[in-house]
Amino acid sequence: MIYHTTFHLDNDIWDDGLLYLKQQYIPRAIQGGLLDRPVMQRVLQDLQEDEAGGGVSLCIQFRVEDRETLHRWMQREGAGLQRELSATFGAKIAGFSTLLEEMELA
Repeated sequence: MIYHTTFHLDNDIWDDGLLYLKQQYIPRAIQGGLLDRPVMQRVLQDLQEDEAGGGVSLCIQFRVEDRETLHRWMQREGAGLQRELSATFGAKIAGFSTLLEEMELA
């Protein structure tokens, strides 16, 4: 399964927010071994949105064994990471998460 979170960062915290996610959030998210194989992608937006100062969105994905493992991660680590992210950046960063299941193409 893939635990996918899309974050939206205000332009004025982009550099600090990106650095925080790379150096703090991701390493701490995988530290306990419940999540692994992190991947980060930038969401490509309409040029007009970027020029209007609408901020930047990116996604972080982790592999997770099953729903129960994700639930344990949320209780042990995820909730604390979310509180710290909110305390550090307030409303200048927001996110939503989804759990994805890979499907066979054939």
